[in-house]
Amino acid sequence: MKYAAELFGTFVLVFAGLTTAVIAGGKVGNVGVAMAFGLSLLAMAYSVGPVSGCHINPAVTLGMLVARRIGGKEAVGYWISQCIGGIIASGVVLFLATHAPGGSLASLAGAANGYADHSPDHYTMWACFVAEMFLTMLLVFTVLVATDDRAPAGFAGIPIGLILTVIILAGIPITNGSFNPARSIGPAVWVRGWALDQLWLFIVAPLLGGILAARLYLGIRVPAPIITARQAETALPSHAAERRQTR
Repeated sequence: MKYAAELFGTFVLVFAGLTTAVIAGGKVGNVGVAMAFGLSLLAMAYSVGPVSGCHINPAVTLGMLVARRIGGKEAVGYWISQCIGGIIASGVVLFLATHAPGGSLASLAGAANGYADHSPDHYTMWACFVAEMFLTMLLVFTVLVATDDRAPAGFAGIPIGLILTVIILAGIPITNGSFNPARSIGPAVWVRGWALDQLWLFIVAPLLGGILAARLYLGIRVPAPIITARQAETALPSHAAERRQTR
């Protein structure tokens, strides 16, 4: 069930974001595209989150694995499900784009992630690598902190959706904004050619960002104190005093 939830959640994220970029991008601009990704993640956090935790991003899953909040076997299942969801979503976007007047494979290629000549503003490979790594770090760190057992319950989806909106908005001119290997793998499978050649960066950089985020999270997180049974019994002396007064 949780793997199906990850597949569906990733499908929704990639489909909503790429459809906005490919079909409505000229009308809503970069802000609209960023909001489509961010709001989709926010919605999925409250719909599939109770089932799978709503990673819907291999970098988030790797961060969870490094932070010891998910097992290795489960992580592999998440990665496979996420990539399948991204590929299916991209295929549906391609179908829609090619059934519009003047639509073609180039429509989806315009939303694929790339560097150098395929970067929207022609950023170098290393600039794109650094942007993808550190902006992904912000996303994964936010996920880890917002879903920590000491964070306010019920609010995690809000900061996570907001940070994705921010980093997509920042990253669109550089790489078209990936920060999610499944989001990059989906279009690359259909576009092929240069998109597959450059895909390595949009797998490696976000995954490194996920590792950095997990290490930062573990480094600043103060472990909860271990309370012995004896301490638990005497933790609330005021309650004992109240009971004596009522006798």
